[in-house]
Amino acid sequence: MPGTAERVRVVVAGLGDTGLIAAIKLARHHRLLDLVGITTKAAWLSGRDVGLQLARPERWADQYNIAFSRFPAMDRVRQVHGTVTGLDEGAREVTVQTADGATTREPYDVLLIATGVRNGVWRSPDLQDQAGIDETLHARHAQVASAESIAVVGGGPAAMSYAAQLAETFPGKPVSVYFPGDRGLTRHHPRVWDTVRPQLERLGVHLHPHHRAETPPDLAPSPGPVRFTTGQPPAEAALVLWATGRVRPNTEWLPSGLLDADGFVRVGPDLSVPGHDGIWAVGDVAATDPLRATARNFGAQLVARNILRSVRGRSTRAWRPPSHAQGTVLGPLHDGLQVFHESGSYFRYSVRVYDAVERHIVSRLYYSKTRPK
Repeated sequence: MPGTAERVRVVVAGLGDTGLIAAIKLARHHRLLDLVGITTKAAWLSGRDVGLQLARPERWADQYNIAFSRFPAMDRVRQVHGTVTGLDEGAREVTVQTADGATTREPYDVLLIATGVRNGVWRSPDLQDQAGIDETLHARHAQVASAESIAVVGGGPAAMSYAAQLAETFPGKPVSVYFPGDRGLTRHHPRVWDTVRPQLERLGVHLHPHHRAETPPDLAPSPGPVRFTTGQPPAEAALVLWATGRVRPNTEWLPSGLLDADGFVRVGPDLSVPGHDGIWAVGDVAATDPLRATARNFGAQLVARNILRSVRGRSTRAWRPPSHAQGTVLGPLHDGLQVFHESGSYFRYSVRVYDAVERHIVSRLYYSKTRPK
């Protein structure tokens, strides 16, 4: 690695939830590091609270779609708006197709891969400016708002967030959830489902366990019916939201030697890529554990610290995944927000406290701070 007289060039590929946090943490060390962030989105577009994104896009965007210029730390990160299309390990550079159609090469000493995944619904690798982001958010909302009935297929937190937020925002609109087991949220502690199920029922959500759906190749929202492989008759719905957990990593640009059999980036305990000097991965794209839990649980902070320790010639620290999924499930509702621990216990914020926590505490904890609009 270059010494401090010649700053270490760090390229962060992907500025979503984990990539942005890691870039901000690394930017504190701008005298040592020369930072470049490559992003397909012209602004930060979070993957959090997906149900709120569909049901109340203006409120969601106020907290989770923020111009990079509002993050003071990002002043020290040169941002490239484009799509990463290739990696040349020998030359230590990545190829980028920029938003204006040009092809550029970005050299690196350290490469952090945080390009995330796609799922056909609310995660997309498409190159978008702010107008395109806004158009997509409002088009998705208009689609669910105009549907006379909604079926959600899936048993994970995204499915339950869709159902809760839509049922609360559009009271009287039939919302049903179909999932294959006898309970949802199987990657959470069992107590989480015991807490969430009655809340969904109070909101008027119709829960249908033991329904395994035939999933289409394209998981984009579509008109019903939903057909099942478990013997039940088809379920009619004006709009079907697919939240089955089936995702594809955004790794087409990477050599196969960095990837596991499913296309995710292989990483060691410290989130470095074994056998590939100077390359790291974090977030949903990293093959850490079944939950890919470095997308949450301070994974971005750990990889930033480990990159710094590696650059300084110090030993790195290992990632320890949680035993169960944790965090929010339903998202912020009119009566507040629940945050679950991996043990299944939870604490609740009121709406007022939640807004204050998000704006003044979480913002500083994860993103240092943000400038006002």
